[in-house]
Amino acid sequence: MSIKGFDNETQPLNEYEEKTLLPLILEGLKTKLGRDNAVTNRTIVMRLNIAGYKTDGPRIRKIINHIRTADLLPGLIATSAGYFLATSEAELLDYEESLIGREDAIKQVRLAIARQRRILYGDAHKPGDNKPEIF
Repeated sequence: MSIKGFDNETQPLNEYEEKTLLPLILEGLKTKLGRDNAVTNRTIVMRLNIAGYKTDGPRIRKIINHIRTADLLPGLIATSAGYFLATSEAELLDYEESLIGREDAIKQVRLAIARQRRILYGDAHKPGDNKPEIF
């Protein structure tokens, strides 16, 4: 699924990414057990590029997203330290809570933009939330 405005970054994995980069990244991430062994996106890109593979940060994030959503490497999380495999359920719960917070923050921005659009342009393209307007 591509995301509007991020079409290039969110395109599905291409054959090169799926057949060449994905296996390399999976092998590398399997060794990143615990926060102390975390690896950053920048480091992954740099090491792959030095080794002759071509990729960039947004595509690595897409590959990571694929790994997570396809359950290819259970427990793969990310913090400011980088990507690593959680070593406890508590780490996974903390990460889930972080994701929920991010979801909520994005939703608040979306609702604000919808509200501002209605303020600026009226109700011509009001989202189909079917909530009654107070005014």
